[in-house]
Amino acid sequence: MTASASSDVKAILLDIEGTVCPISFVKDVLFPYALRVLPETLEAQWDNPDFVKYKDAFPPEYRKSKDDLDVHTRDLMAKDVKIAYLKSLQGYLWEEGYAAGHLKAPLFPDVAVKLRTWHQNGFKIMIYSSGSVPAQKLLFKHTNSEPSDLTPLISDWFDTVNAGLKTEAKSYQTIAESHPEVPVGEWLFLSDNVKEVDAAIAAGMQSMVVQRPGNPELPHGVIGRLPLIESFGQVQIRQ
Repeated sequence: MTASASSDVKAILLDIEGTVCPISFVKDVLFPYALRVLPETLEAQWDNPDFVKYKDAFPPEYRKSKDDLDVHTRDLMAKDVKIAYLKSLQGYLWEEGYAAGHLKAPLFPDVAVKLRTWHQNGFKIMIYSSGSVPAQKLLFKHTNSEPSDLTPLISDWFDTVNAGLKTEAKSYQTIAESHPEVPVGEWLFLSDNVKEVDAAIAAGMQSMVVQRPGNPELPHGVIGRLPLIESFGQVQIRQ
């Protein structure tokens, strides 16, 4: 299975979860880790100036006590609510885990080698994820590849705060407009989410669906309608 992009691609925009690493890493590793260390972090860091900015980003009714913030955080995570103040707190909690060596991002085997190849060939590589930009940088800094830090390969980072919701075409227009040196038609967006792929195409980008092990079954009608790959090695940019 291969999918071709036109020869005028200059920027490659990547989703993270289900595209560069398994969905299970977020659901089964990152989320449980954050919940596990949350109580001790609240106890130890509640009045720490470095932590206060994360606490103060929560609505006032939830930052009155450690218990209130803990309960609200767990409720949001149980519902997988994608809201900026939760994402920022998660990033803070994960940073400690990455630094201690407790967390390491398990990239799919084709990812690191392809990122290096694209970078060497002059493509701009950028990330667009619902996770916060700081959390994105942590993930790519601590991977299972060798060397572990892939952040030098990434030109820019986008999340729902600086770009918008991933299922809206306007978000992809915003991303393209932030790099006027690359016309919107010269972007290639890779994601496991069909709605995101459709939104990118509606904005004028080229886009492909990435179907990885562990991803949900594709909705009916996707095969044949959208370009589909199972590995970055199947991306062919025509010369």
